[in-house]
Amino acid sequence: MRTLRAFVVAAGCASTALALGAPVSNTELSEVCAQAEDPAHCGRLVEAVQLKRLPNLARREGNVLSVSLYPSGSTNFTDSDDVVNGRSYSLWDYLDGINAVVIYTTAGDNTTFTLLQRTTNRRIELPTEPQLAPDRQHLVTADICEARCTNEVVVWGVTRDGIRKELVWSPGAAWTDAVAKWKDTATLSFEYAGPDGTGTAERKLDDPGWKRVP
Repeated sequence: MRTLRAFVVAAGCASTALALGAPVSNTELSEVCAQAEDPAHCGRLVEAVQLKRLPNLARREGNVLSVSLYPSGSTNFTDSDDVVNGRSYSLWDYLDGINAVVIYTTAGDNTTFTLLQRTTNRRIELPTEPQLAPDRQHLVTADICEARCTNEVVVWGVTRDGIRKELVWSPGAAWTDAVAKWKDTATLSFEYAGPDGTGTAERKLDDPGWKRVP
């Protein structure tokens, strides 16, 4: 899995309205996590910021992160200090467009993001921080690195019933790191690094190079 984007920068390493969401910029993450001991610590520092921005969304009591569901109820993410199976959870972001919460998750040396749909309490683990499309019907993740990654860009379909893979594409050895964003509903833009240096690229969702997942 890729390491936390903020922690890589740092270690290189406020609105309170829930409806506005609270994405954290790379610059802010670098400042927040400048003294972080590891990715899990960085995630917890980010959480402290997000809990203030989103006071009606979640709360922490000791090792338990409680996230409110919609229209009522709550669900818990409980940290574990187990040497073998220990996990930690930190509030990361709120995606207003799909009423979902992004939780930064660590398990040993692995880091992932858990997406929680608040209306159904459905959860799915994603390899990297998801980016929501303008049409609110898709997410994208780019799990690209030199080791312990799938080296895949995945477009996920978003419905009330859950999140599922729709499109998969791999740049192969040409890229060793990448960040994916939405240029528009039908187009992804990338900033990438590889053996030949850095660059930018775009890919349409109807490009024949995608593998469509049945």
